Amino acid sequence: MVFDIAIVGAGASGLMLASLIKNKSVCLIEANEKIGQKIKVSGGAKCNITNEKVSSSNYLGDKEFIEDILKEFSNKELLNFLNKNRLFPKVNPKIVKGTYFCQSSQEVIDMFSSLTTHVKKYLKTKVLDINFEKNFFIKTNKNIIEAKKVIIASGGLSFESLGASSIAFDIAQKFGHNIIKTSPALVGFTVQKEQFWFKNLSGISAKVEIKIDKKSFYGSLLFAHKGCSGPVILNSSLYWQKGKILIDFLPDEKIEKFLKGNKKISTAFPLAKRFMTEFLNSIDIEDKAVSQLTKEEKNKLSILKNYEFCPAGTFGYSKAEVTKGGICTQEINHKTFESLKQKNLYFIGECLDITGELGGYNFQMVFSQAVKCANSLNN
Repeated sequence: MVFDIAIVGAGASGLMLASLIKNKSVCLIEANEKIGQKIKVSGGAKCNITNEKVSSSNYLGDKEFIEDILKEFSNKELLNFLNKNRLFPKVNPKIVKGTYFCQSSQEVIDMFSSLTTHVKKYLKTKVLDINFEKNFFIKTNKNIIEAKKVIIASGGLSFESLGASSIAFDIAQKFGHNIIKTSPALVGFTVQKEQFWFKNLSGISAKVEIKIDKKSFYGSLLFAHKGCSGPVILNSSLYWQKGKILIDFLPDEKIEKFLKGNKKISTAFPLAKRFMTEFLNSIDIEDKAVSQLTKEEKNKLSILKNYEFCPAGTFGYSKAEVTKGGICTQEINHKTFESLKQKNLYFIGECLDITGELGGYNFQMVFSQAVKCANSLNN
């Protein structure tokens, strides 16, 4: 059988696309034994599906292209789509501001399962190569699948344990596409020797403000045995390349407020005592009464408002939620997602050089891309 359309990858973008294709023979090719495996673990298994406010400022990539994609299928349209399919996500500001979460990730997978019953699914089927000769011949670990059009929606390099691979980039390069340098994003940071004290605080969290480049993020920082993580760190990792990050451990507070009285330093500040103890050790200040601090020591303590550090690196792709970089979007038709290098070959989803912040932005983006691509394929 020759399929009209073959979709490589049964993740968020591939499933949404498959659910929208009408009056054509479609197959989905997925390396995992079940569909939507990355959806399943997203948002703590509650699928952080979109955000109250979505704009191009929440993404890295071609801003004009991003705006066009979001106009095609907005956050409100996504919520309407979900509601029609009996899913009713709600905002949970305690986790990430403005983010819509579902009751469970499984309900999203179940929705797509019922919306794609018309699609032939090849599960536990790994794509090894694609060749073109009038039609596309997709070589897999089980068979060869022939199709008139191929859409690559196989994601990036993050979460190899969930089937992530470089196949999208390998195919893109084979057909002449450039790959913008990839790196792990929405991921924790490892630290250099000067911040090894972070590791002693593993499990403790703090509300902070982080400034990186021209961006600032407010929220929870989680100290980890490798360094630091948490929502503000994950967002910072999207914009970090090399160099310093600034942390304000006392956002919305003036440090002078806590430099009065006779309390010990470790209890005078509204921060975990364990944190203050490690911090004081790191700057060589004895935990004594605030009234005994010298002017020089007070100046040292002021770095709580402007703590600079240079990450050693990240926790890597195995812990990253997304892949930054990817297939150059200047080589993709912005109206259809068709390759400008190879007719009838399309790329959507995380494999493209468009990456969103934490908070439902990446699901919104890949769903919007799928809708835009489906509209062109259905015409």
